[in-house]
Amino acid sequence: MTPATPRVLVIDDEAQIRRFLDIGLRAEGYHVLLAATGGEGLGLAATQSPDLVILDLGLPDMEGHDVLRELRQWSEVPVLMLSVRDAETEKVKALDSGANDYVTKPFGIQELMARLRALLRQGAKSGQADASLRYDDDRLSIDLARRDVTVDGRPVTLTRKEFAVLALLVRHPGRVVTQQQMLREVWGATHTQDTHYLRIVMGKLRQKLGDDPTTPRWLKTEPGVGYRFPAT
Repeated sequence: MTPATPRVLVIDDEAQIRRFLDIGLRAEGYHVLLAATGGEGLGLAATQSPDLVILDLGLPDMEGHDVLRELRQWSEVPVLMLSVRDAETEKVKALDSGANDYVTKPFGIQELMARLRALLRQGAKSGQADASLRYDDDRLSIDLARRDVTVDGRPVTLTRKEFAVLALLVRHPGRVVTQQQMLREVWGATHTQDTHYLRIVMGKLRQKLGDDPTTPRWLKTEPGVGYRFPAT
């Protein structure tokens, strides 16, 4: 292992899943830490400083939600939740509790690796100030400090709410931002159930950016949960 090798902590009580992830992650060049219980996982997180945590919701000694809450008291390490529970309420609860992403079992290893890479990129950038946050690809350019948005070199005029929603997604590249989080941060705590506000703004944003809602390039929908902006 070299100092630059990312450390991934897997907390899962299923030996088969731990073995599967251990093999897959090592094949991709990661250093892997394994824990079968929440208590063991928290101990490794505290002493081994992982770069990312893969956390199962159902553990023998404590709920994954409880592990996440305790972890978030002292660490902002990216957390990818794993669970057989695919209900939207479970996903929203995990993401609102501080998880960065959520994958249901069974899962494809390539999708998992892609999400893991996005979270690691997000974690590497988490210390940047807002003034340095930019997004720029071959079509869309966003400068949060200057409040400038262009598509194909043409300026895009956004309302205050439209820019706030876009900025919130850009600040969390690769991460699912829940509808409730977006409503709370942009409209306020009394509007967390007013999802029609968000749908209207997202529709206008997609129209102004030229982002096809059926195959979105930038404003990706996680049905019933929230939205995701691509990691650079």
